[in-house]
Amino acid sequence: MRFASVAVVGVGLIGGSFAAALKRLDNPPRVVGIDTDPAGLEWALSHSLIDAASLPDGLGAREWLGPGGTDLVVLATPASRVVEWIERLATGGYGGVVTDVASTKSSIIAVAEERLGGQAAFVGGHPMAGSERSGVEAADPDLFSGAYYVLTPSPSTDVDAYRRVHALVSELGCRVISVDPASHDEAVAIISHVPHVAASALVDLAAGHAGEDGELLRLAAGGFKDTTRVAAGSPDLWTGICLDNADAVAGGVDELRDVLGEFTEMLRANDADGLRSWLARAADIRRSLPAQWVPATSRLTEVVVPVLDRPGVVAEVTTAASRAGCNIEAIEIDHVSEASAHLVIVMTDEGDIDRFVEDLRSAGYAPQTRPLEG
Repeated sequence: MRFASVAVVGVGLIGGSFAAALKRLDNPPRVVGIDTDPAGLEWALSHSLIDAASLPDGLGAREWLGPGGTDLVVLATPASRVVEWIERLATGGYGGVVTDVASTKSSIIAVAEERLGGQAAFVGGHPMAGSERSGVEAADPDLFSGAYYVLTPSPSTDVDAYRRVHALVSELGCRVISVDPASHDEAVAIISHVPHVAASALVDLAAGHAGEDGELLRLAAGGFKDTTRVAAGSPDLWTGICLDNADAVAGGVDELRDVLGEFTEMLRANDADGLRSWLARAADIRRSLPAQWVPATSRLTEVVVPVLDRPGVVAEVTTAASRAGCNIEAIEIDHVSEASAHLVIVMTDEGDIDRFVEDLRSAGYAPQTRPLEG
């Protein structure tokens, strides 16, 4: 299951943190880094994040990304550059496993399936972790510890490649969730992309009232700084993210405008009860979000799904889980024979597990459920 060698393309905050987390594992893989910044590569080498480095056109990169190259390639570039690297892997004859960390998935996976085909196995990924800082100097081996890591299998995703990537990111301390690419893009627009736009809008609003010497901004206290922290992120990175997920982001911004409009109407109507209820609902929901949610074993359910070992079977099952709003805590494939297996899924108490099971049965599967004992 373990990858013996990993190439990280884009050794910045996410790529550097991924490499650092890999090197901290017991019996770590060989990790090589590819980036356009020689100084950043030198920093990563000197701090033991990577074992070797290469510029994109260097001999190392050509070797690691070609036939017989590294076991795994992690594309940790901005989303706008991922497609370029997929094209390079396709034309260069790379035949291993490829994953990415981009925060939009549908368009990237479509290109990967078209260009890589059966040559290399692509598993879409998105770690829900980050920082307002950027660059490899901000890399943190603990960045992924306890964080959600979304994998986005499609019907053509190679089952063994999916298992290996799932096992690797789990070993890094991540909580893995599997959803289909379209559902992922809609979800992250609301919980990640629109909040970034809102934070930037608040900064822009404050700047417009700051005065010639920025007096107002000097009064900004912790609440304003906490709310707008993500607005300090890379403009180039976020331009690409918003454009790649334009429809979902625009829809989310429209919904946010409607929510703010509702608040404005209550304010102008002097509706104290309505305002209090509106604010209380948001406060209750926000307080219910723990810093690091790890469910007790008693709240976990094991679902065993007998399947034929064929391409797309994992995606069918995980897509059904996504439709029911269920969260997959862990997933394994227990081979019964060369042609059949048991898909063993550990699920949290989120979503409608009964609906998930019925959905599988209507699709011809015969799932069995039981509480997961300690």
